[in-house]
Amino acid sequence: MSILSSLRRAGPVVALAALIVGCGAPESNGSAESSSNPAGSAEDDMAADRRVVMFLGTSLTDGYGLEREQAYPALIQQKIDSAGLPFEVVNAGLSGERSAGALQRVRGWLLKQPFDVLVIETGANDMLNGLPVTALRSNIQGIIDTVRAAKPNTRIVLVGMLAAPNLGRTYVDRFNRVYPDLAEENDVPLVPFLLEGVATERDLNIADAIHPNAQGHHVLARTVWKALEPVLRDAGTSQRGG
Repeated sequence: MSILSSLRRAGPVVALAALIVGCGAPESNGSAESSSNPAGSAEDDMAADRRVVMFLGTSLTDGYGLEREQAYPALIQQKIDSAGLPFEVVNAGLSGERSAGALQRVRGWLLKQPFDVLVIETGANDMLNGLPVTALRSNIQGIIDTVRAAKPNTRIVLVGMLAAPNLGRTYVDRFNRVYPDLAEENDVPLVPFLLEGVATERDLNIADAIHPNAQGHHVLARTVWKALEPVLRDAGTSQRGG
């Protein structure tokens, strides 16, 4: 059974699962924080040589309801370290953000930060607010275009989302096509569905039943790592993104 078929069968439960970004989540200060905190001169020297993987995202990336160390970007850092790859993760997740806000942040101060790989996770709040799919597509394309113009060597990974089935078949079909279409058009790796194996699973979400818990974020990390690891292994031997 396909992911989309499973979601349609789940009905209203998935509509709740889609509330991953709003639902009373307070906005953070928007600061991009490193998920690891090296201590000591030797580790400082190693950190200085590392390249940067920036995670641009919503409350899923921010780790709503959890400590930052429990969110999937920090877990990705553990996988990076275990693999011996020269990358430092920066969590630039912001709870409650829509794709237009993500584009604005990229065009503003985020673009001034050093990063070599950008992981883009946005769109769930757009869906909840009924934003036209054309606007979502335009905003994500704008992020990609902005980064490529300013940092042409930067690698980009796009993280996909699926629409809640109660939004209507037309909207759902159009929304669900945004991510694979953009990934193909821009030749970037795609994570098909960030919440694969987590949405609707009560044991993998916090008490509100809509935000992944610590165990759920381990699943998210594994899902993202499948697409990200090959990118990091290739980027680690190529020219820096800036």
